[in-house]
Amino acid sequence: MTDELTDKLAIDFCGLRFSSPVVLLSGCVGFGEEYTRVAGFSNRDVGAICLKGTTGAPRLGNPPHRVYETPAGMLNAIGLQNPGVDRVVDEILPTLDFDETRFIANVSGSTLEEYEAVTRRFNDSPIDAIEINISCPNVKEGGVAFGNDPDMSARVVETCRAVTDKPLITKLSPNQTDIAENARRCIEAGSDAFAVINTLMGMAIDIDNRTPVIGNNQGGLSGPAIKPIALLKVHQVAQVCRAHAIPIIGQGGVTTPEDAIEFLIAGASAVGVGTALFYDPLICRRINQGILDYLDQHGLNSVAQLTDTLVLNGATAC
Repeated sequence: MTDELTDKLAIDFCGLRFSSPVVLLSGCVGFGEEYTRVAGFSNRDVGAICLKGTTGAPRLGNPPHRVYETPAGMLNAIGLQNPGVDRVVDEILPTLDFDETRFIANVSGSTLEEYEAVTRRFNDSPIDAIEINISCPNVKEGGVAFGNDPDMSARVVETCRAVTDKPLITKLSPNQTDIAENARRCIEAGSDAFAVINTLMGMAIDIDNRTPVIGNNQGGLSGPAIKPIALLKVHQVAQVCRAHAIPIIGQGGVTTPEDAIEFLIAGASAVGVGTALFYDPLICRRINQGILDYLDQHGLNSVAQLTDTLVLNGATAC
């Protein structure tokens, strides 16, 4: 791609320049080093990389099986396996090339205090932005996931906002009643952006043993199967974000340039790619080219001119 074409792909995301609207999603590329071993892959093909979910102390994760392929998707229940925030900041971040792309930390926790401590640690690091994974269960509230309750979600954002001046991206769960209301509360609490959506909860069963395939019994469903749901959620959250100029990373089942373009039209400023990387590690380059071709065909000079351009049909009763 020429410099001119690359400039057409560039976006402004919370004051950060992304060279492409494509973002590699947390949990799919380790801590940014996994895909550097794939021949032909370059970090320069993506606007940002979300690092694996990080907690205060090291975690071993869930028992196997932790990943299972489903029709048009994948179930995973890794369980936030990670070496802990101190090792990530002290040993892993210094190995990353921040000149090639942007790197986003993913903060996870089981209590507000853990979210605060991990965010504070990343604030004192070269990381470009911080994504808050609010789908974690709050152990002090009986295991209810933070992200499924607007009050809890807002409290996590408010807690993290108080200890960092880096851009905060809240990763919204689809497993809730009103995602737009949750987004509104998170904006009031200080969220700078959103990642929409996290995985949906699902299950697979071994019919011979009559037991769940996933060791954790249930897992997060990702992949093409969830794309229609993710598109709707991006559209719903965009209605809230528009007045505040809050950007969205649209994600959930992106496997083609056309998928990415749909998310942009629905209201996303950037597009997350995750499950597709497992079977096509070089897909980002194809998505970039497809977006460029679409911009040229429609006389658009930037991705921003495509974002949130959905024209709705006339409303009809259900």
